Amino acid sequence: MRIASALMALIVAAGPVAAAECGTDKLGTSRVVAVGTQGGLEVGLETYPRTIPLADHEVILTFDDGPDAANTPKILDALAAECVRATFFEIGRNAAALPRLARREVLDRHTVAFHTWSHPQPTLRYLPGGDAAARADILRGMIAVEKAAYGRDVSGAEPKDMKLEAPFFRFPGFADTPGLDAWLAANDVGIFGVDLWASDWIPMTPEEELKLVMSRLEKNHHKGMLLMHDNHPWTAAMVPMLLKRLKAEGYEVVHMVGGGTGSGPAVAAPPGWTSATERVIGALKPRLEKAGRTTAAGPIPVKPAPTD
Repeated sequence: MRIASALMALIVAAGPVAAAECGTDKLGTSRVVAVGTQGGLEVGLETYPRTIPLADHEVILTFDDGPDAANTPKILDALAAECVRATFFEIGRNAAALPRLARREVLDRHTVAFHTWSHPQPTLRYLPGGDAAARADILRGMIAVEKAAYGRDVSGAEPKDMKLEAPFFRFPGFADTPGLDAWLAANDVGIFGVDLWASDWIPMTPEEELKLVMSRLEKNHHKGMLLMHDNHPWTAAMVPMLLKRLKAEGYEVVHMVGGGTGSGPAVAAPPGWTSATERVIGALKPRLEKAGRTTAAGPIPVKPAPTD
């Protein structure tokens, strides 16, 4: 068994970790759920009509777009101080540039998953070259993250060949396509949307972000999978405040790992569900299509890579 796989098995076997490792004064990680992705999985109520089942006052913390040299360490320090585990969906080129940070996330017992190689703009849905170009960017990102975070040199024509440690993928901007969804499902890769947006792609004060997150948790019946970004200073400053607020209000943190059997666990959306993602993308479609045509004339713009 690979070292990282053995570590994940121990984490799952350990069950609740808050009292044993941290004491009752810390928020802790109340339970660990092993998520199966055989045959694919699509979860996150902002995009898909199902999600990871959570009890009242349970949250899953996820972060996109890292690692970031300035802000990711601050977030990791805050999580460690409260004995909380999260899932990081990493951009491959950032992980390749900052392998020590990517590796720290694994050593701190977080789950590290995938968010493409370059986070191409405008979105994978409108990427010049279509699904073929998108698949190439996704595969390159998987290879880079596996090497940086888990210390594994993997290769293969398909994700299934790589035997990924945590076969979880999140689309940039949540803009999937039927072809990419089917391809990931055929490769036993789960697609993760989110239940709640922190909307931290918009600059705001940490206090404003905290207020927004807590209000959205309340509207979502005090539970859900939350998306933040570990490359923003306002989020790095907000996370310690968030963890203390969650503790004060009786929330518990659930951590996701790979290695589950079947597909899930997952629970259906409530009656009347609609996709917020598709409403947003629909409103932006003319701009996204125009950006895609512009991109086709030159190199695909990517976010700047940091240095280790």
